[in-house]
Amino acid sequence: MSAADVGRRALAANLSDLAAMGARPVLAVVALGVAAETPEAWILDAYRGMDALAREHGVRIAGGDITRAPAISLAITVVGEVSAGRLKRRAGGRAGDVVAVTGPLGASRAGLELLRRELPVAPDVREAALAAYRTPEPRVREGRWLAASANVRAMMDCSDGLSTDLRRLAAASGCGAVVDAVPVAAAADAVARAAGARPADYALHGGEDYELIVAVDARAFAHLAGAFERRFGRPLLRVGTLCAEAGLFLCEAGALRELAPAGWDHLAPP
Repeated sequence: MSAADVGRRALAANLSDLAAMGARPVLAVVALGVAAETPEAWILDAYRGMDALAREHGVRIAGGDITRAPAISLAITVVGEVSAGRLKRRAGGRAGDVVAVTGPLGASRAGLELLRRELPVAPDVREAALAAYRTPEPRVREGRWLAASANVRAMMDCSDGLSTDLRRLAAASGCGAVVDAVPVAAAADAVARAAGARPADYALHGGEDYELIVAVDARAFAHLAGAFERRFGRPLLRVGTLCAEAGLFLCEAGALRELAPAGWDHLAPP
């Protein structure tokens, strides 16, 4: 990854957290740790990457800190604002709500696989997968739009993988969830097959897609999904429902089985 991609990607991850609550990002501060051998040009390019994405979303990089470190580190804090009536949390879902995501999943995992090894995929697939990994798009506009609807009851981003993050949303809402449709990105499907893996696993467990997961009142989902597609030019993709029974379940070929979380766990031992 280029330094500009590193800076942009770090800011994108933080903006995605605000998008998941329906907030408008306002400013960011950056704590930068640099090693003695870090070139000045690398630092400047990293800031250019952050600045380019910040400008897209009306964010000001307001300051921060810089210090010597054994390796390069970026710690970004983003401040946003949202009215109390539009604030979305993980905990608002109810049994029977439709669960959906703002885009297909797994492309970032595919990009990581292509950086790890050579695989026989078409140039356009390679380009799409690498872009998904290196320059993800935080769904800030989508988050604010969805937050304006009272029929959207809970929301979070899918940064750690659907099998991990949907379980978290459901648990926070006092529910379980059933996944009966897994929206796999085209690049993820092609790369997974070339790697001898299940495309659905890339989408369920890959993470770092930065799409939003929403729980929507079932009676309003069709109308909301139609309005979303008209507004953003792509569908709001249904993945399943919240249920009364705790846990996460996958429905395949009419059979229901428990789906273990296999995405990123921030607190797992090394």
